[in-house]
Amino acid sequence: QLRLVESGGGLAQFGGSLTLSCEASEDSKYSLRSYEVGWVRQAPGKEREGFSCISVNGGVTNYTDSVKDRFTISRDNAKSTVYLRMTGLKPADTGLYFCAAALSCAGANKFGFDYWGQGTQVTVSS
Repeated sequence: QLRLVESGGGLAQFGGSLTLSCEASEDSKYSLRSYEVGWVRQAPGKEREGFSCISVNGGVTNYTDSVKDRFTISRDNAKSTVYLRMTGLKPADTGLYFCAAALSCAGANKFGFDYWGQGTQVTVSS
C-alpha cells in the first residue's frame, strides 16, 4: 500500500499563506509516480470537500471555485511529494487537510480515493 503523510499545517492570519506537503513512502510496488493526487479538506461540522487534484506528471491541475486563484497544487515525483501552496487564506479555509491518491482524479471524484494521509490541521484566524 501507499503511505501518505501530510505536513506544513498550522496557524495563519487572514490573508496569509501556508504550504502543505504530502510525502509518500516509496517501495518497488507502490510509487507516487503511478497516482494522481488530490487534496481534501474538512471544516468543523462540514462534509469533506475535495478541492484540488493533479495528474501523474503534473501537467493537469484542477481546482474548485472555492480555492481557485488562491491555491496551487504541484508535485515533485523525484521527491515523492505533492505540494499545496495556499495564499489569501480566509477563516473559511480552516479545517483538516488531507492528501489522497487514486489512479485518476475523475475516478476519485466518483468512487473515492484509494489512499489517504492522516491529515494536517490548518487554522486561519480572523
